[in-house]
Amino acid sequence: MPRPASTLLDRRHHDPRPALEVAPEISLTLARAHELCGFARRTLALMFAARMKGPILWIRPTWVPDMLNPDGCVRWINPGRLIWANCIRGEDLLWTMEEALRSGAIPLVVVELPEPPPLTPVRRLHLAAETGAEEGQYTPLGFILTPGDGGAAGIESRWHLAPQHSGAEERWHLSRRRARNAPQKDWSVTRGKGGRLILRKPALP
Repeated sequence: MPRPASTLLDRRHHDPRPALEVAPEISLTLARAHELCGFARRTLALMFAARMKGPILWIRPTWVPDMLNPDGCVRWINPGRLIWANCIRGEDLLWTMEEALRSGAIPLVVVELPEPPPLTPVRRLHLAAETGAEEGQYTPLGFILTPGDGGAAGIESRWHLAPQHSGAEERWHLSRRRARNAPQKDWSVTRGKGGRLILRKPALP
């Protein structure tokens, strides 16, 4: 039944959506799909996954030769958390992600895409994740990994990561390029003890 018009607008604070707090000023709304792009997008997915517990479903196309190396993953997460879904057809990538989010059986679902998806399938991912949160074991989070600068329509947020290593120091440039409830922002990121992310203002060019 529709709510009366008098109740649609009020001065009370609404409860915020549950979110994964990654670092100060960085949070990811749960039960939504977020886009991770840039050359180091897989590293960014592992950085964020390190702040979560439980299994990770990683969906990838079989025609792309490169894939995560467990020896590299161990710096961020236990590789035993990863469950691989190798898709032969392009249309199976987002379908698999949608079904996994809808089940609510896995807290984090990651998909590697050859190009940014259009609006309709992204909306379906949001709806599937909301269903999973209501009916499943977890409130799931979805990561869409896209090359270059990304550009998926309708995503909850878009993050870009690029390596900026200097000598023996590992460093990355992280950009929040789009978010529904936060402004665009840039950080210089280094890895602290236990995989903790250390964020600083990026150096001026």
